[in-house]
Amino acid sequence: MKFNLKKYRTGLLALIVIASVTSCKKYLDEPNKSNFTQQNYFTTLSQARTFVNGIYGNNLNGQNYGTYLFMNGDAYGEAPFITLELFAGHATSLGQSVNNNNVIFERTDPTNPGFETVWKGSYTAIAECNIALNRIPAISMPDATKKSLLGEVYFLRAFFYYHLVRLYGDVPLITAPVDLNSALLYPARTPKEQVYDQVVSDLLAAEQSGLPSTNGMLASMGAVHTLLSSVYLTMAGYPLQKTENYQKAADEAKLAIPSYTLFTDYAYLHDNAHKNQGELIFQAQYDVKIATNAITQLTVPFNLPVGAYGDHLGAMIPTTAFFNSYEAGDKRTQEKQFYFSQYPASDNSSVIIFGEHCLYKYFHVESSVSGTANSGKCDENWTFLRLPEAMLTYAEASNEVNGPTADAYAAVNQIRTRANLAPLSGLTKDQFRVAIWKERYHELAFEDKSYFDIQRTHQIYDVKNNVFGPATSTANEQGVTMKEQYYLWPIPQREIATNSKLTQNTGW
Repeated sequence: MKFNLKKYRTGLLALIVIASVTSCKKYLDEPNKSNFTQQNYFTTLSQARTFVNGIYGNNLNGQNYGTYLFMNGDAYGEAPFITLELFAGHATSLGQSVNNNNVIFERTDPTNPGFETVWKGSYTAIAECNIALNRIPAISMPDATKKSLLGEVYFLRAFFYYHLVRLYGDVPLITAPVDLNSALLYPARTPKEQVYDQVVSDLLAAEQSGLPSTNGMLASMGAVHTLLSSVYLTMAGYPLQKTENYQKAADEAKLAIPSYTLFTDYAYLHDNAHKNQGELIFQAQYDVKIATNAITQLTVPFNLPVGAYGDHLGAMIPTTAFFNSYEAGDKRTQEKQFYFSQYPASDNSSVIIFGEHCLYKYFHVESSVSGTANSGKCDENWTFLRLPEAMLTYAEASNEVNGPTADAYAAVNQIRTRANLAPLSGLTKDQFRVAIWKERYHELAFEDKSYFDIQRTHQIYDVKNNVFGPATSTANEQGVTMKEQYYLWPIPQREIATNSKLTQNTGW
């Protein structure tokens, strides 16, 4: 049987596992389209390396499937990474986008294509991880190389399952290759506690794999520690409320922090020269010659010629109330730091005034200029993990155990100092917790963190009053009060219709 025809199915979706053969040096190199069989593949280190590279390339930037990272929105500005952010309630979207507006006003349903995209993409990646973990151990290669390669795969499988379990709750847990005769072809949902246990197990295995502390475009020990700290912080909150994990979250974050340094310029977060450096712990890779990223087109103001792009979609625009929730003098709110309100037209004929604050945090200067070879071709990386998240996780988790210690203050105050804000001091445990939550909203703004914070804390940021309140009884700045069912995404309707073993989440 041809390897690139072997199918992996969860519910309706036949997940076609295609090994994208990429360079051993760069997982964005062009894939080799030649056919190969399972009998003549997975016999050498080179083949194993290229298969693992394909897991990154296919599923993190959607190079072949258009799957997990889902940056490539459609003409209406719909993209699942925006869906995830809109659930938090601090952004508006293009008026003609039915799905985006249904999410904002909480009238969406399980047929929203974004729900299916994330489910399908995540299980595609997991199927590939399961193949790699099954086949790589038998390949002859240096032991240290094998351990490190497997460590990358354990990290990636944990990464995808962590997103699945937070978004959908109980999800099918599949940890071995599946063929058309397997009972797991149509799997039932696994209790979320078991899924979290598997995520932790995979990340602990990755910690023992000898990965380097930083690793450029690939998974690293710093990424493992940062992701595991996030997992433990989530497990300490809702829905599991295993508070013993606060100390574990602090310990893991503390291990990650020394390997990275904060940038001195916010522009480095979204330019090409600083990819995979400084505070950037784990990114999805884009290269204009191979895979481009629609994020700038999605986040510039609607229908204004800001940058040399074919579309100006205005699909995710911060609310004015959220922008105004930053402290006075916060550098992040200054023009062309995290946000911008005006910019020269793509032909430099005039300066365009937006009438709102858009996300400069994702504006890609290199592709915005007319008349260049890369005009309109954004290859900005998307950041999944960066140093401020680890620092804020450490501060929050250690506060829950010991109150606000000197080390906890130091972690958050480095972020505040960069933002030209006065350091925090003299706070109670409860006051410090709220201060960290606010800092997460402001520093990690629109990085797909806010919705997950709502899930684990059951609190939302009431930006108009600058306080936190219960998520299901506190209206956001758009007048929407979160329905309890919105703590989870629905299982995609096509999965429910095809697999009788799957049940729907409450309220959907």
